[in-house]
Amino acid sequence: MKLRLAPFVSCAILAVPSLAAAGTLAVGPGKTYAAPCAAIAAAQPGDTIEVDAAGTYVGDVCARKTDNLTLRSVNGRAKINAGGKNAQGKGTWVIYAANATIDGFEMFGQVLNTSDTNGAAIRHQGLKLTIRNSYFHDNQNGILGGPLNPDGSDASGNGVVRIERSEFSQNGVLKSGYEHNMYLNHYAEFWLVSSSSHDAKEGHLVKTRASENHILYNHIWDGDNGTPSYEINVPDGGKTFIIGNVIEQNATTHNPNIISYAEESRSNPDQSLFVVNDTVVNRRAGGTFLVDAAPTPAVVKNNVFFGTGTVTAQASALLANNSTTTNPGFVNLDGHDFRLVAGSELVDKGADPGTGGGLSLLPTAQYVAVASQEGRSVAGAAIDIGAFELGGGGPVVEADGGVVLGTDGGGVVRDGGTVGTDSGVTGDGRTPLTQSGDGDCSCTVHRATGTTRVAGLALLVAGLVAARRRKR
Repeated sequence: MKLRLAPFVSCAILAVPSLAAAGTLAVGPGKTYAAPCAAIAAAQPGDTIEVDAAGTYVGDVCARKTDNLTLRSVNGRAKINAGGKNAQGKGTWVIYAANATIDGFEMFGQVLNTSDTNGAAIRHQGLKLTIRNSYFHDNQNGILGGPLNPDGSDASGNGVVRIERSEFSQNGVLKSGYEHNMYLNHYAEFWLVSSSSHDAKEGHLVKTRASENHILYNHIWDGDNGTPSYEINVPDGGKTFIIGNVIEQNATTHNPNIISYAEESRSNPDQSLFVVNDTVVNRRAGGTFLVDAAPTPAVVKNNVFFGTGTVTAQASALLANNSTTTNPGFVNLDGHDFRLVAGSELVDKGADPGTGGGLSLLPTAQYVAVASQEGRSVAGAAIDIGAFELGGGGPVVEADGGVVLGTDGGGVVRDGGTVGTDSGVTGDGRTPLTQSGDGDCSCTVHRATGTTRVAGLALLVAGLVAARRRKR
């Protein structure tokens, strides 16, 4: 089994000795600082700022350059309400630091930039950013970022943004079409792991121009009555892994296509796309599940495409062990619970997806609502098709140490095609989808109430070894 750590995770671990003198600044009622921005102004490189969720933080907007700060909520999730204000006309928190971590915040308040639509809860203009356990809603953009060097010069092709176990919803208050739940520009890498992005207002749910993208084990969906555009938009291509996600398009979307790749340009040097073990649901009466304008054949394996539409118009796509069944055997389609029931046609019908882009493509986790994950292992004779393994779920785990990728292997390529029309879809696409023979399931959605850390010392040591061996 291979363990891959995001590069900045390994760097943070190796840098611990240099942060021995780092301090902790307390924010909240009765604390040293009344609001986060006052603590940010006083902080030294490497400090941790702990923000008490019991406090009220309205209009506390600021920009910062202090490097390697960690902002962490304590006693719950601290609420940061922009209150109609913004820092530098850009956002609630504007980050220029080379490295920053945001952990456990709820950020909202309709940050408005009167000159354009680039206001955001987090406006990132540094190099490395980690966001964990946070919730971004009702902003222009949840997060908007593009890499800059510490001297302010363009750093396109550098930097890493990693978002873990976080939720994005209802961003795009001006409904301009230029506001998104998240928009990451020309970073070296973008990671979206075990998160939920839904109900964007006209913009995209996930948009990235990074050279390399890892979109893993997420729930990306329009919402029951949302009006977003693409669910996933990778407009410049780039080495992209879309693995183990639940991706849903509803009947009220403003764009009939679900995943868009390289439609604007092919400016990123590697145009490799890997779409593996995803559950993709289309409630619209038509459209395309995957639009790939790159010349490189997309690798599309072990996915279930449910609903009406064309899988992909890319004639050269490598399609293997995908399903377009009208009876997938989901636990509760209308309840957005896409785990499999016993007897599902998807059980044991996949194959080890092998490797791609120098990595194993085998999923080792699966999404747990809301914005979490659990381990995934092959429970039967072969891997199940789609984002979930019947009987193969493990304990809920955290994604701090990187994504564990599985063993190498091979798959059997077969022809793809067009998804058939489900009997529950009418011409206007407004009738809810049903599963043939399984439309009366009354099961409830499985939701996790917490997380259990299972990565111990052995995993940390293995990660350090892997990180040292890995060449950049």
